[in-house]
Amino acid sequence: MKKNILSLIVLCFVLINISIGQTKFGYVNSDTILKELPEAQEASKKLESNVKEWQDDVEKRAKQLQAKYEDYQKQQLTMKEDIKQQRQKALIDEEQKINEFRQQKFGQQGELAMQRERLMAPIKEKIFKAIDKVAKNQKVDIVFDKAGDVLILYADSKLDLTYKILDYLKRGDEK
Repeated sequence: MKKNILSLIVLCFVLINISIGQTKFGYVNSDTILKELPEAQEASKKLESNVKEWQDDVEKRAKQLQAKYEDYQKQQLTMKEDIKQQRQKALIDEEQKINEFRQQKFGQQGELAMQRERLMAPIKEKIFKAIDKVAKNQKVDIVFDKAGDVLILYADSKLDLTYKILDYLKRGDEK
């Protein structure tokens, strides 16, 4: 909700400045930057290597579980009920372990997400510093990202209306 309101405020300000002709815009394609920046390529290779290793491990475990399940199906008619239940429980437990491993490695808070953040944080910082420097050198007021989720990557601080909006809201008047 805050993001939508902020985007709407910025858009209104931008449209007003466009009509006056004072604001200079630029954009970047963050996907292209990440694909072509050597540090990002290296980080992606490290992540891909880990992903492949983990996927191979999951596939190996799943094949082993499948083999155990097929073996159980062949033998279940000749098993005593207590043995049958033990084997079923063992199969279910093994499946849960595989799912837990997947979650541990690939889940939202999993190892992959943490490694990606750890590896990409310094790269993102470097990219944002470069955007800031180039935008200032080119006298660009606002830089948008053509490819990413972040609408604005850089905005000149003179365009920041945050405290004016807060002041207006605190005063409560409609001047």
